[in-house]
Amino acid sequence: MFLALREIQRAKVRFILLVLAIGLLVFLVLFQIGLRDGLIGQFIGALRHQSAPVVVFDVQARKNIEGSRIDAGTQAALAQVSGVGRIGRLGESTFTVSNAVSRARATPKDQLVDAVLFGYEVTGPAAGLGAPTTLSKGHMPAGINEAVASERNRADGFDIGDVIHIEPGGADITVVGLAADINYSVSPTLFVSWDTFEAAKRVRNPDATAVLPSVMAVEPAAGVSVGVLVANLAAVPGVVPLSRADAVAQSPGVASVSQSLNTVIGLLVITALMVIGLFILILTVQKSASLTLMRAIGAHRRTLALTLVLQTTVVVLAGVIVGGAMMAAISPLLNSIGVSFDLVQLLVVGAGAIVVGWVGSLGAVLRVLRIEPINATVPQGMLR
Repeated sequence: MFLALREIQRAKVRFILLVLAIGLLVFLVLFQIGLRDGLIGQFIGALRHQSAPVVVFDVQARKNIEGSRIDAGTQAALAQVSGVGRIGRLGESTFTVSNAVSRARATPKDQLVDAVLFGYEVTGPAAGLGAPTTLSKGHMPAGINEAVASERNRADGFDIGDVIHIEPGGADITVVGLAADINYSVSPTLFVSWDTFEAAKRVRNPDATAVLPSVMAVEPAAGVSVGVLVANLAAVPGVVPLSRADAVAQSPGVASVSQSLNTVIGLLVITALMVIGLFILILTVQKSASLTLMRAIGAHRRTLALTLVLQTTVVVLAGVIVGGAMMAAISPLLNSIGVSFDLVQLLVVGAGAIVVGWVGSLGAVLRVLRIEPINATVPQGMLR
């Protein structure tokens, strides 16, 4: 350990440059992971953070809540399925709304905004299948024309106490609570009672004979697993039941966004592997004469190899700290797109970076292990 740290101290400029390079790569990986999670959260956060363990779609909707409708007959059939504990309607739709912030804008065309309403069956002040699970301030809707809004849009007129008007000529809905990460389709999102949702839908289509739920929110009975309940519900014709996690993962667009950003993350990992590997290998070649001399005076191969591994570990750890500090410093500026600093995420990335560093240094370690003491007696130009 002493040997490894002394060498870092002697060649500190080169090692500092490597630390900064690794720190930048760690920052980029953290940023891409945060961007991926933030974008996905804004697309389907409302579905991920609602309370129903199982969501049942119309088969023709292709797992898209926007296009799903469950008719009355299917609702009744689902309620009779074995293993169902509680079941409730969950509606989703996009509405044109206005509020104090939008009405204060200069141009009339900017005074209307789109907002997504999720309507669920309120059974109490803090209960109901399909209710948001990340309430951070205020309380759940206790009756009609009350809503929980996404805290990300509080500055846009969706804060507690703000009133949102359904256009044209609809009801005024008062925000009574805020919840984290409940946006849907990158729009301001409100969770309201089913009665509020139904009234808003009738403003759009007054002649509708019935307002159908987009999906059914289902909870398994005591002792019944989510997997068993999903299998039982699948026997009902014309529906696709999914667990909450599967409904999120299989939502349209989520897989393509994840795949695209995961590809970028993978390329950054490969870049980090090459940077660390080439630096350590070049450094090893440059000091090959010193390493050979140390072998000649009795230094063991394992000692020299462990010294190299320890240097790599120290440098990568320093790079992780630098990258984490950069991410923590810049994350407050990125909250609008859902990118935030996550310590657990940093620890996971840090552990992965150390493994990548070890793999990258493997070529240099193998070179050290091949050094023979006899090479110290051979002129440098004759060494292979």
